[in-house]
Amino acid sequence: MGTLEGHLLPGSFFLFYSLYYSVLTSLALLRGQRFLRPPLPPREKRGHRWWQLFPVEGVVKIVISLIGIFPEFFYPLGVSRLRMVDWEDPRRPFVFKDNWQHVTMYGFFLLSGVVDIVSQACQARQNVKLERAAEALAFFVLVLMMGSHIENKGTLEIRVHVLFMVPTFLVSLVLTIEVWVPDQPQLWVLKTWMGLVLSNWMLHFSVLLYVPPSGQPWRAENPMDLAFLTIFFCWHLGLAAAVLAAVYGLCSLWHHHFSSWREASGAKYELCPMGEGSPELERLTAGGPLQDRDV
Repeated sequence: MGTLEGHLLPGSFFLFYSLYYSVLTSLALLRGQRFLRPPLPPREKRGHRWWQLFPVEGVVKIVISLIGIFPEFFYPLGVSRLRMVDWEDPRRPFVFKDNWQHVTMYGFFLLSGVVDIVSQACQARQNVKLERAAEALAFFVLVLMMGSHIENKGTLEIRVHVLFMVPTFLVSLVLTIEVWVPDQPQLWVLKTWMGLVLSNWMLHFSVLLYVPPSGQPWRAENPMDLAFLTIFFCWHLGLAAAVLAAVYGLCSLWHHHFSSWREASGAKYELCPMGEGSPELERLTAGGPLQDRDV
């Protein structure tokens, strides 16, 4: 929806998702993991309860997408925008362009959630490349829809959305690279950083467009207002980097505290070697028992 609430919902989701990946990335770097998340064992070696089979990420994507799609068609209650063409008009024009663009964006993230569930819960082995490809497709569609969304818009909205497209395109590009070159720490950091930028910027421009703090609307005809939009976006680049650094610092404190407590309790663990050709990794993916090793 072209409202404050309609922009806050996806912005909040992207922010939550980016913070979640900030924690994952920070812990993976601190632990020296080769994988951001270890591959799932074969399905028969996992638990048989439903919450052990269905991936949380996929379910969250589907739920948030459905929450976003429903108001596009039926809000306010009693309204229906399900039609694409006005059949009563002899010219048969298309209608509700913005709503169908929003639904298309949500729809591809819903598809990404379905792919996550199929890959992790329905297939014998997890297909990480397929999951990354579906997620990359969702972000590419988001960029394409944003490019179409700004047609016939004011200068202010065009500038805001073009700036939003920059980190979104970079996220989609990183996800595409990860299909062929996965498990690169530099890509983890870049993807998380750009995710924080696009989510913070989306929340920020929602406020700028609909409830400006000054009480006065931004003036698209004023070059000063347009210049400060770009300035604020650059500040968000630094803010996102600071947030990522703060998350890394907090995770570092937790990691070292937990490591100290574990050593004091006498419990010792060793990460499963994740290098190519590792016997432990081959046994894990094959579903066989791992070899006990003293540390």
